[in-house]
Amino acid sequence: MEDEASGGGIEETGSRVMGSSGGESRWVDGSEMESESPPWSFFGDDENRDGYGGLRRRLFKKPKRADSFDVEAMEIAASDGHGSKDLSVWHTLALAFQTLGVVYGDMGTSPLYVFSDVFSKVPIESEVDVLGALSLVMYTIALLPFAKYVLIVLKANDNGEGGTFALYSLICRYAKVNLLPNRQVADEQISSFRLRLPTPELERALNIKDSLEQRSSLKTLLLLFVLMGTSMIIGDGILTPAMSVMSAVSGLQGEIRGFGTRKEMKIQKLMTDRRKSGFCKYAVVLVSVIILVLLFSIQQFGTSKVGVTFAPALALWFFCLGAIGIYNLVTYDITVLRAFNPAYIYLFFKKNSIQAWSALGGCVLCITGAEAMFADLGHFSVRAIQIAFTCVVFPCLLLAYMGQAAFLMKYPNSTGRIFYDCVPDGLFWPVFVIATLAAMIASQAMISATFSCIKQSMALGCFPRLKIIHTSRKLMGQIYIPVINWFLMIMCVVVVASFRNTTDIANAYGIAEVGVMLVSTTLVTLVMLLIWQTNLFLALCFPLVFGTVELVYLSAVLTKIRDGGWLPLVFASCFLCVMYIWNYGSVLKYQSEVREKISMDLMLDLGSSLGTVRVPGIGLLYNELVQGVPSIFGQFLHSLPAIHSTIVFVCIKYVPIPVVPQEERFLFRRVCPRDYHMFRCVARYGYKDVRKEDHHSFEQLLVESLEKFLRREAQDLALESNLDELDFDSVSVRSRDSDKAGNDDLRTPLMWDQRLGEAGKAGTSLSVETSSELPSEEDPSLEYELSALKEAMSSGFTYLLGHGDVRAKKNSWFIKKLAINYFYAFLRRNCRAGTATLRVPHMNIMQVGMTYMV
Repeated sequence: MEDEASGGGIEETGSRVMGSSGGESRWVDGSEMESESPPWSFFGDDENRDGYGGLRRRLFKKPKRADSFDVEAMEIAASDGHGSKDLSVWHTLALAFQTLGVVYGDMGTSPLYVFSDVFSKVPIESEVDVLGALSLVMYTIALLPFAKYVLIVLKANDNGEGGTFALYSLICRYAKVNLLPNRQVADEQISSFRLRLPTPELERALNIKDSLEQRSSLKTLLLLFVLMGTSMIIGDGILTPAMSVMSAVSGLQGEIRGFGTRKEMKIQKLMTDRRKSGFCKYAVVLVSVIILVLLFSIQQFGTSKVGVTFAPALALWFFCLGAIGIYNLVTYDITVLRAFNPAYIYLFFKKNSIQAWSALGGCVLCITGAEAMFADLGHFSVRAIQIAFTCVVFPCLLLAYMGQAAFLMKYPNSTGRIFYDCVPDGLFWPVFVIATLAAMIASQAMISATFSCIKQSMALGCFPRLKIIHTSRKLMGQIYIPVINWFLMIMCVVVVASFRNTTDIANAYGIAEVGVMLVSTTLVTLVMLLIWQTNLFLALCFPLVFGTVELVYLSAVLTKIRDGGWLPLVFASCFLCVMYIWNYGSVLKYQSEVREKISMDLMLDLGSSLGTVRVPGIGLLYNELVQGVPSIFGQFLHSLPAIHSTIVFVCIKYVPIPVVPQEERFLFRRVCPRDYHMFRCVARYGYKDVRKEDHHSFEQLLVESLEKFLRREAQDLALESNLDELDFDSVSVRSRDSDKAGNDDLRTPLMWDQRLGEAGKAGTSLSVETSSELPSEEDPSLEYELSALKEAMSSGFTYLLGHGDVRAKKNSWFIKKLAINYFYAFLRRNCRAGTATLRVPHMNIMQVGMTYMV
């Protein structure tokens, strides 16, 4: 249940504990004060960190239980295998070649339609029009994709992942701005969770952090901003295939008689008898629809089998762009190189005034797909994307636009199909085939990006549960979402059939692109101020320069709302409502769970029998909470005549990082005293993680991990007993170095074996004494508990699931009742069922209903 998974959280308290540095304090949640077995810690809350007396007290402070260990790998890795690796030069070049087929397909197909759209608003009357438009295109590509993304934004990645949600998760890790407060102290110990600040924090960063955490309105505003950017990306998934495919197919208009849209044929007067030409009027539309249906129909097979052809095809496409550009420059007018002088931009606006302003909406199409450089970063590396753009994409695009401008200097009336008109004679059909293939590849990249974006939204609790199919066993990013795929196909067909020409689609396309860029500019600025230690002047220059340019383009494309620009706004608004209502309902449901959880006093009053009969078996109760006993457990106690001898509360929680290493994925804790046989398992996943285990392997891993946890707990209890018996005065001063050397690891959950090893390297006094006194024989109580666990396992597993109905309270506002009782309820009824999401066997399920009043 992904909505429950992402909603797992705890009540936050205002308690302060000592942090990792000096006397500096930090805010933490209430998990460190929970009545359950807390994480390991050697430090007291009020003890001085300096001085030998404090050292002795810290060393022999009563140790807390180990509560976390590996479940899937079952062994703690000797080193982090998920960290960044230094790639060889050849490997980097190979990745750079692959980016051509995945990242730059959309931007590479922009020469098909940019000048056609620009000069549909500004007629060519002199060379200033051509040179000014060319100069605008050249400097737009140099400023936004190159200067902004290649040089700056790519560095703001989240452990190698990019995109709107990656920036949001990065901010959520540093400041608690997530409306679903599912963070635990143990989450901060995940290796990929930690933020590496180069120098001590700046005062302004702390002030921004406090402001974001204390003001719920700022949290909501930030979430809405991120959701708006995500909605725009989903809108791109609709407009990109429609725009790219229709632009490529429109090349047939001048080659085959009768090809054209209704509007274009009326303007060009290619045919006079409308009755006889009924089919021909919509030939481009029909061919485009056929290609789109074919494109979306093959999505279910995945991109892994055909992906190897993407990069060579796009490489050939970029070669064609560069070669045709050079040919046109040499053949027609090489003087268009004067457009490198930005003064022509001023002359262009001076001559055309308002028309030039309107032409900016077409000029912005030259950078469509620039956001893909950041969004698809997880599949490649920063250096590979930079090399590909700098050495291949940038020069080939400049040559293509300069070649088209040179052709227009001699043939100014060819603006309607400028790309195909400037193709040398005899090469039309090869170029047409390559262009159509490039358009399909560009569409494929955007469709895949939409799937990934929705998966991230689902993981972070901002989208209803949907069926996700992983189409590749090697690449976890290659996924297929059937419902979204068919929805995109229907919308693409509707867009093509309704607009019937690329000019109106381009008006809608521009708004979506500029909207996404503005969101990324704002979030990167926040990262600069909050996380990076960027000079304030430089940090403000980033939004002032790039944000101003993007706002200028936005003002131009917004003037085309009545001419098709309304379409992405409608798409974005619809998806924004769905995502925010789902997140809003999930937050209220989570808060209700926290309020209604069963108190520990009541559990102790019930006794180890829990007020009922305990029968052999293991009950896995899935719930949202990472702490406390969920209220749904009381429903099971009340409804069932007996309860299982071993109860495990399972919480599947998504943390705001891309991937959680397997050795750090699962947390185990004991709930209530030992004779209750109740445990909690918190399974932590990143928003890019793939859950592949079936219920058989999951059950086996859970039992093995539970056995390992019980043995580790027994060792800790024995260690605690031995430490209490030691004479404090016999401790060697050398243990000071041991404390310093193992400081970081002592706060890492469950790494006791590593701690002893590292402490032994620095000072052997403590490690030798404690390890030599560990019991050689197992505790009888441990043997009894292990035998009880094996008996319960032989009796089988039962999955205890709650079917919750969320309703707004009677005294709630009308808008809240409408959102919760109707819209959120509709989404919950029609999203994927929790049993399917969790992949549990239907024969072993017990469900009880419960109504949450929010």
